[in-house]
Amino acid sequence: MHLYLSAQMRFWPLVGMNAQPSVQRSRASPRAATAGTSWGRQRRPLRPLLSRMLEKCIQGRVLLLTICAAGIGGTFQFGYNLSIINAPTLHIQEFTNQTWQARTGQPLPDHLVLLIWSLIVSLYPLGGLFGALLAGPLAIMLGRKKSLLVNNIFVVAAVILFGFSHRAGSFEMIMLGRLLMGVSAGVSMNIQPMYLGESAPKELRGAVAMSSAIFTALGIVMGQVVGLRELLGGPQAWPLLLASCLVPGVLQLASLPLLPESPRYLLIDRGDPEACLAALQRLRGTADLALELAELEEERTACQGLRARRPWELFQDGTLRRQVTSLVVLGSAMELCGNDSCVVIEKVGRRVLLIGGYCLMTCWGSIFTVALCLQSSFHWMPYLAMSCIFAFILSFGIGPAGVTGILPTELFDQTARPAAYMVCGALMWTMLFLVGLGYPFIMKGLSYFLFVPFLGVCVCAAIYTSVFLPETKGKTFLEISEELHRLNFPRRSQGPTWRGPKVIQSTEL
Repeated sequence: MHLYLSAQMRFWPLVGMNAQPSVQRSRASPRAATAGTSWGRQRRPLRPLLSRMLEKCIQGRVLLLTICAAGIGGTFQFGYNLSIINAPTLHIQEFTNQTWQARTGQPLPDHLVLLIWSLIVSLYPLGGLFGALLAGPLAIMLGRKKSLLVNNIFVVAAVILFGFSHRAGSFEMIMLGRLLMGVSAGVSMNIQPMYLGESAPKELRGAVAMSSAIFTALGIVMGQVVGLRELLGGPQAWPLLLASCLVPGVLQLASLPLLPESPRYLLIDRGDPEACLAALQRLRGTADLALELAELEEERTACQGLRARRPWELFQDGTLRRQVTSLVVLGSAMELCGNDSCVVIEKVGRRVLLIGGYCLMTCWGSIFTVALCLQSSFHWMPYLAMSCIFAFILSFGIGPAGVTGILPTELFDQTARPAAYMVCGALMWTMLFLVGLGYPFIMKGLSYFLFVPFLGVCVCAAIYTSVFLPETKGKTFLEISEELHRLNFPRRSQGPTWRGPKVIQSTEL
């Protein structure tokens, strides 16, 4: 109660009249309260109703624009560049061979052409690994929003390399451009969910964080469409196809500067209550801010005097043991399981979606394996196998794909969150690289049973979630931290020790 009152008094001069609505109503004129005309009695209730509706519309619009601006240059860009490289495969291989022949007078052997093409494709996840390691320092030093804006420098540089590669006769420019686009994807895929998770209210935090998976899917679909031969997938237009990733970057550069920074970053990391309040008012409207401000003040007090964690320090801190283990296990499982529900996540919770998603994936993968083995015996088995593939992907999207991305935001506090995203991003890109490298050998060695290793990963992930991962739905970051502290130290009855209310200096790495 003391923290709540002190936080409310701290922000009253900034919130102004909106911080004390009950005082205003109590001072209303008795004459106005007893206006006697029937028209007045009918009209009076409409004003607060219309005011609340207008505030809700403004709040929803700003939050929606923030989601779209962050997503279009973030995970949409990731999915788009993951997809567009498929269409010009033959054209780029032919360009590589012609370029080599023009330089040396000898055609490039087929296996070397395939090797160069494999490097072009695999440099994207390698760049993503570098970007994931860069995301944490950027998020701390520049903030969430500015990091997403600065990240477009890599996009512009890659577009220049793609656009002039054919004219310059250099396939090395394509390789370097793919590496830079990977760095951009690694940065944005870490900072975007962090930015949105810190900006959203706790009632919508899970749904907003799942928008990252939605924008990834939209980017993949759009890349497939733009890569059609009739559009930019032709033999002469492929440099424009690769350079078309400039469009999402320009859209983000035009829209994101108009939207607010993460309120948590502004108050806890920068110690700027005025900027924090301004950002909250734009995201939430001007009503009912006192409770959220009190929560932010408590979290700020809890984090005082602590600098930003380094990634390796997460593994050394016993208070973060369960969080780091959950991040590593579930992050790895998402990439190793072989491969939207924005409303459902806030109704059924994270644990149910993760457990249900992995169980359904195990079910559909088992049926798929049986269908492959029996496809020569029954004519309808190939159709069953195809249906299982779609069901497997749907289960992945409902559960692991959407929920896993929000775990670093909810399981770690403000000082450990950037480092947690660095660990999660590095893990994701490494697993993505290993799966892409090893899958052809798994397919060749196991034949019809190629899904069996992935099914084992799904079963282990479901068991771990049911046993070790607490539910975070509808809880504040401080409540989640206290619950995890009790789980990490079950023999200690007291919670973590909070220190005095000083501004943390978390820009030091």
